[in-house]
Amino acid sequence: MSLLALLAALAASPAPAVVLSPGEIIAAAPAADWSRVPAEDLLVMDLAPDAAGRPRRVVLQLMPEPFSQGWTGNVRTLAAAHWWDGTSVYRVQDNWVSQWGDADGEDKAKAKPLPPGLAAVPQSAYVVHPEGPEKSASHEELDTWLATMEGTHAAWHALTHSKLAIKDADPYADETFFYRGWPLGASRKGPSAWPLHCYGSIGVARDTPPDTGTGAELYAVIGHAPRQLDRNLAVVGRVIDGMAHLSSLPRGPAPMGVYANPAERTPIVSVHPASEVPDLPAYEYLSTESPSFHRYAEASANHREAFYVQPAGGIDICNVKVPVRRAK
Repeated sequence: MSLLALLAALAASPAPAVVLSPGEIIAAAPAADWSRVPAEDLLVMDLAPDAAGRPRRVVLQLMPEPFSQGWTGNVRTLAAAHWWDGTSVYRVQDNWVSQWGDADGEDKAKAKPLPPGLAAVPQSAYVVHPEGPEKSASHEELDTWLATMEGTHAAWHALTHSKLAIKDADPYADETFFYRGWPLGASRKGPSAWPLHCYGSIGVARDTPPDTGTGAELYAVIGHAPRQLDRNLAVVGRVIDGMAHLSSLPRGPAPMGVYANPAERTPIVSVHPASEVPDLPAYEYLSTESPSFHRYAEASANHREAFYVQPAGGIDICNVKVPVRRAK
């Protein structure tokens, strides 16, 4: 083949497809694919400034209905009463959690009084069941029930059920899916669904069952997703901004990461509803129903950038981190 013919053939050949990384897909997502985080679902936790005097603000988003509502209601009551003001982060366990509340809560003589109106939430509220008698559902029946929840898992479902673009085998649930931007698990037995313990999830600490916790003692997951806690403790929210202020704290030396020396605790200046924080920006998340999220999830499971040698073909749902950003 002559040089001119070779150049003509190359010019006529289609250009190689542009491979976008998950981050590039997020950056290119149109405004229509982003959904506003309701301001009424946000709490603002201000920790004491760090050693250099820099402020440390953590923004928390509470779970939507119908999940964890008894505990979430308690958390709203506690925040409205400013109950956490003056308490501390008193436990930080490596690859596990950062926990905050009243470090003297188990000492009746020193414990900080709780505000009135907190609900006692039963263990049955760890999961949500459809109306009607409990039974064992088929895969199709479970799928039909999940589809009745507005804002449920169309994008994730399409990827995990068409030609296995993403393998969805999960050791902790019959099915995993997204609901209005939140990762959830579901079981055909019941059937039932529940929120997951992923990195950044906020849970309710408790004593031995049947105690389920009031919501006064909370923890944020700072390590690998401890999914064995699903359905055993309540998940009431997640950290959407300032996670580094909880994940980078010194690990407690005592068993389970508790600070033996009270001076090591990180003081909490305040935890307030967002309505009381006038300088708080608005936040939005990449809708889990959007085409951009569909592409982002598939790319997260099957990286094809030049750095990667082999697309994985699967991903843990907790590693499909739902993008959240400050609204433009």
